[in-house]
Amino acid sequence: MKRAITIGTRGSKLAIIQAEIVASMLKLCGELVEIRTIKTTGDMTDQPLIEEGQKGLFVKEIEEALLKCEIDLAVHSMKDVPAKIPRGLCIAAIPERENPRDVFVSNKFSGLSKLSPCARVGTSSPRRQAQLMDWRRDLKLLSIRGNVDTRLAKLDAGEFDAIILAAAGLVRLGKTDVIKEYIPVELMIPSVGQGALALETRRDDSELMEKLQKNCHHEETAAAVLAERAYLKAVEGDCHTPLAAYATVKNGRLQMIAYLGSFDGGKGYRDHAEGFLDEAEKLGKRLADRLLHRRRTPFIK
Repeated sequence: MKRAITIGTRGSKLAIIQAEIVASMLKLCGELVEIRTIKTTGDMTDQPLIEEGQKGLFVKEIEEALLKCEIDLAVHSMKDVPAKIPRGLCIAAIPERENPRDVFVSNKFSGLSKLSPCARVGTSSPRRQAQLMDWRRDLKLLSIRGNVDTRLAKLDAGEFDAIILAAAGLVRLGKTDVIKEYIPVELMIPSVGQGALALETRRDDSELMEKLQKNCHHEETAAAVLAERAYLKAVEGDCHTPLAAYATVKNGRLQMIAYLGSFDGGKGYRDHAEGFLDEAEKLGKRLADRLLHRRRTPFIK
C-alpha cells in the first residue's frame, strides 16, 4: 500500500488552507496525503513579534519535525522563512504566487489617501510602518497582533481607523469583500516572498522532491522569490529591519524593486534592477549592495 505524504503546518485557519492547496496538487497526481498541525513559537507568544527579536518564529518547530522524520513536507508562508535554511533541509518547490500586494482595510475610509490627519493605522510590520511614514508622517501607527479574524474584529471594535493586511491571506480565506484598496507596489513594496508558499523537505528525500518539482513548482515565481531572498540575505535583515523586495518576470526577464529603511528615521531608500532569470541571486545581491551603500552615504540620491 502506498505511504501517505505527511504535511506539517501551523494550526491557523490560513495555514491549514495553504497546506490543503498543496495537498490538492499532490492528490491530483495520485498521492495519498495527510495534514498534521504543529504549534510554533510564533503561535504561543503573546508579545508583538517585533519584540521577540528573531525570524523563524513560525517555522522552527515544523522544521524540527521534518528533521526528526515526523513529517515529510512542511508548507510555510514564504515570508516567514528565514534566509538561512537548517542543514539537511531545503526548499524543494515554490507554487505559483498569490497576489503579493498589501491591502487597506477600513470601516471609515475608502483608501490610504482618504485617511484623516493622525488616523490610527494598525500594523506591527517595520516594513509597512517605514513606508507609511515615508508617505505620511502624521499617521498614528499602532501595533496589532493576531490572525486575520482577530485583526478584523479589533478593527470592527473601533481600536483602529484602518489596518494593513496581505492580500494573499484574504484571498485564500475568501475574505476579499473587506478590502477597500489594493495598495500600489509603488507606494508599499511587499515583503520578501509575500504571497508565495515554501514547500520544505529533507535534502535526502529525492523521491518527494521530484514529485514536488513536477506537480507543484512554478519556475517564474521561484526565480522571483530567489531574487528577493538573495536581497534579504545580503542585507542580513531580521524582524527589526524595515526592508522590502518584489520581483516579477516580464518578457523573460526579472524586474525587481527593493526598499531599505534609513538609520535615523528619515525616508528610506528605493532602487530597481533588471536581469535574466538565471541571474536571480546576483540581481538580489546587487540591489542590496546598492541600497546599503546609499543608506551609509545618504547624500547619494
